[in-house]
Amino acid sequence: PSAKHSAHELLSLLLPARKADDVLRLGISGPPGTGKSTLIELLGCELLRRGHRVSVVAVDPSSRRSGGSVLGDKTRMQALAADARAFVRPSPAQGVLGGVARHTEDVMVLCECGGYDRLVVETVGVGQSE
Repeated sequence: PSAKHSAHELLSLLLPARKADDVLRLGISGPPGTGKSTLIELLGCELLRRGHRVSVVAVDPSSRRSGGSVLGDKTRMQALAADARAFVRPSPAQGVLGGVARHTEDVMVLCECGGYDRLVVETVGVGQSE
């Protein structure tokens, strides 16, 4: 089967386990260098302290060579990324404008199915992709 078919099959199996009523989604956006990653790490660590499971999808500009994330915000959120109750995932924008990647919503649903109840999306720095 194709990767797209496999992904749809996986989502259909996982969606019944999703507890969307208990989930809080938060988007953080702003110009490059304004401290988005620092704010998210501090907020994420506080949420962990309060007993939550935290997922961060950090949308980054894409490498023209590999198509992957250029900045890798995971390296700037070291304390959060090192905690087993947190999931920090850099996600390349891959040319998609608007601050988030094409499959950001799908990744968030998978995180919800995985038991994360606090989801944070960090957009690519405003103006970095345009």
